[in-house]
Amino acid sequence: MDIKIIGAGLGGLVASCLLAQNGHEVTILEKNSSPGGKINQISAGGYRFDTGPSLLTMPFILEKLFEYCDVKIDDYLNIQPVDPICRYFYPNGIQFDCYQDSSLNTAQIQQFAPDDVQSYKEFIAYAEQLFERTKDAFLFNPLYGLSDLSELHLMDFFKIDAFRTVSERVDKQFKSEELQQFFKRFTTYNGSSPYQAPATLNVIPHVELSMGGYYLDGGMYSLIEALTSLAKRKNVTIQYDTEIKQINTAKSNIKGVTDAEGNIHTADIIVANSDASETYLNLVDKEDISILKRKKVANVEPSCSGFVLLLGIDKTYNALTHHNIFFSQNYKQEFKQIFEDKVMPEDPTIYIANTSHTNPEDAPEDSSNLFILVNAPYLSDNIDWANKKEQYKEKVIQKLQEQGLTDLSDHIEYSNVITPKDFYQKYRSNKGSIYGTSSNSKLAAFMRPKNKSRAVKGLYLVGGSTHPGGGIPLVTLSAFHAVELINRFEE
Repeated sequence: MDIKIIGAGLGGLVASCLLAQNGHEVTILEKNSSPGGKINQISAGGYRFDTGPSLLTMPFILEKLFEYCDVKIDDYLNIQPVDPICRYFYPNGIQFDCYQDSSLNTAQIQQFAPDDVQSYKEFIAYAEQLFERTKDAFLFNPLYGLSDLSELHLMDFFKIDAFRTVSERVDKQFKSEELQQFFKRFTTYNGSSPYQAPATLNVIPHVELSMGGYYLDGGMYSLIEALTSLAKRKNVTIQYDTEIKQINTAKSNIKGVTDAEGNIHTADIIVANSDASETYLNLVDKEDISILKRKKVANVEPSCSGFVLLLGIDKTYNALTHHNIFFSQNYKQEFKQIFEDKVMPEDPTIYIANTSHTNPEDAPEDSSNLFILVNAPYLSDNIDWANKKEQYKEKVIQKLQEQGLTDLSDHIEYSNVITPKDFYQKYRSNKGSIYGTSSNSKLAAFMRPKNKSRAVKGLYLVGGSTHPGGGIPLVTLSAFHAVELINRFEE
């Protein structure tokens, strides 16, 4: 079949490799001049920055992809564990290095929260149970038709802790405010608030802490380079600088797409790696989508966005490891400002990826490349980013200096700011969100847009805005699900 894929982001690239391996004629039509979508990089002044995901989990999913395509992953990627996985800095001066080796973690907890050592062990076991109960029913399941639901156990649904929030479950488990804040952090991995999202998301700590955190030697963008190489090896065509303006149909059957120049690209099947909301609201003809469906899509709450600061500095800080988090003083207030008030937090939690710690070639000698991320609200009229970004940049730098990165502002050789407005303009993500839809309700994580459209025959969807969610492993799974559904319905 002739298959056109909208977007050369991770989901589109993975889908292209799988579909080409299955013998289809595949062309990717990409809006920008390079592949990767939100997994991208910037090089300037001797500094290299990954501008998207900085941590890899569940690498076995990528291994499954390369194995499916009859190649060895080791010929394309060098996957290395990160240890410690992350270093956490608390406002009261406590520092917690989180390792995959649980005994190293409990030894530290014994020092700053001795009453919670057993609670930590129990919570890790609880998170593992959540994973075992959700992996087949949710992660590795397209959840499209009755056949996908037939082997699910209803009682498991009542054991995945969906009826209280992450915060409620964590606060019940731990006395220590440090561990409460630590475990609430993981909800942000899919752009949600721990004070609203269901406790089911406590599965995420298991994925990172028990299954491990990894890094791609040479940078996370090497994944995109590897997939682009694999796609070309499978005879996939990638056409850049081709923005799609419309998905063409006849009687709700796919016929192709039209690009911004008016060129028509015919197709038997369309796989949209574009944001699901953008796809349904702006690319698909209004006649093909019911008013009810359009209203439902329009009302979906986007995930949070991000305020990104790239700093190339002519010094190194011994305090920083590869991944670092500087916590805010009042976590609940921070999330209220992001998700309810839709303003930038006055006292933000700050994440820093310092990849030159692992790959010294990412920065000049005795220098550092700091990717700095603060969670931000999705786009609204509350923030004028043209006027806000420099002011907030200074706020972030000032807080980091107060937290121990002394004289940071005096050592900046390169800087760049990426705002939610930039995320929207470059990637057409829903209101500038990073992770698609939020999971800030009991069933939201299970109700993401399916990988096959029920309204338009021949339209399939992949990427972080679709089932099963955002992040490298889940986006890769979205492509597997889409291809499984193509095999089921089109062949």
